Amino acid sequence: MPTSSSAALNPDLIDTGTPPIPEAQGWARRYDGSRGPLIDLSQAVPGSAPPDALLRKLAEAAAEPGSARYGGITGDTVLREAYAAEISRIYDAAFAPTEIAITSGCNQAYVVTMMALARAGDNVLLPTPWYFNHEMTLTMLGVEPRPLPCTPESGFVPDVATAERLIDERTRAIVLVTPNNPTGAVYPPETIAAFAALCARRGLWLVLDETYRDFLPEDVTRPHEVFATRHWQDSLIGLYSFSKAYAVPGWRLGAITAGEQVVAQIGKVLDCVQISPVRAGQAAVTWGIDGIRAWRERNRAEINARAGLFRETMAPLNGWRVLSAGAYFAYAAHPFAGLKAAEVARKLAEERGILALPGPYFGPGQEEHLRIAIANVATDRIGLLGERLAGFAL
Repeated sequence: MPTSSSAALNPDLIDTGTPPIPEAQGWARRYDGSRGPLIDLSQAVPGSAPPDALLRKLAEAAAEPGSARYGGITGDTVLREAYAAEISRIYDAAFAPTEIAITSGCNQAYVVTMMALARAGDNVLLPTPWYFNHEMTLTMLGVEPRPLPCTPESGFVPDVATAERLIDERTRAIVLVTPNNPTGAVYPPETIAAFAALCARRGLWLVLDETYRDFLPEDVTRPHEVFATRHWQDSLIGLYSFSKAYAVPGWRLGAITAGEQVVAQIGKVLDCVQISPVRAGQAAVTWGIDGIRAWRERNRAEINARAGLFRETMAPLNGWRVLSAGAYFAYAAHPFAGLKAAEVARKLAEERGILALPGPYFGPGQEEHLRIAIANVATDRIGLLGERLAGFAL
């Protein structure tokens, strides 16, 4: 006889936190509009539409009957070749198309990489504050997300000696995100090199998420040198997103850079979860790598200017401190000691029409902080922050 009890779900999934952005968007829906349009600083989405030429390429590709058929499990060859050539230029190192896998967004790139590297009971070091989907992925896989604390005093740049003290026999990888989500911090090349050396020496993987690589300051000619080192394939995996630089988050396209044998193993996972990424989007982005390069450079300059404007806007506000700002994000300390960051963020949304995310969404020890996504709002909206925050009290 069947019982009335429900079948159980995976307890590791049950223990995984709910995606936090919908909660914050609920606060914004309670804003009455009395101070003007909502200033949504919650989510890392491009503030501009993609160029018309790129959209036309998508339409042309979608009209091709071949786009409706399955493609390569690790992506279409033309995009793998074009992206390999692009990062060869960026890093001044040679990459083969077989060292590239195209994924359905960078979040998927991270998930399948973690499935390839770790099993339940293992641990992975995540600098905190961390990107919440990175922590969620590990938790639902039964892998411990081990916090590597980063402080405001260090500019939220992780320390390699601290990381080494956290490594044990169950550690499989260290994840770095630079430019960082949520803080906007840009890790110095020497820091990335030190972590790469540590992972090579200890037999670990360094997973380098460079989703926001295209928005480095204009005086940065090369993000780092670690792909130019010998045998990088033995301990280094790079992740990337086309969503931000090409303004196409809805197309869901990302990339993994890894040794050929690693890509082959990751291909097993991809065969189970995606079969192949959307082919029309791949074709359009293949053209766009060179076709909208000038547009991407202008966009880079604009978003870097927004980071500077945000600092200027916040400077006169008593008690508010911008701890870090760069690329898409800023990380700020609110002036309300003893109050939970979620309460501060909720009141800002409901009363002042400013939607930011509470620091605890990004890991432990973040109650004093808010994350500000500055890239998806125009400069005039950033300029309004000062008057909306003036006199705000709890």
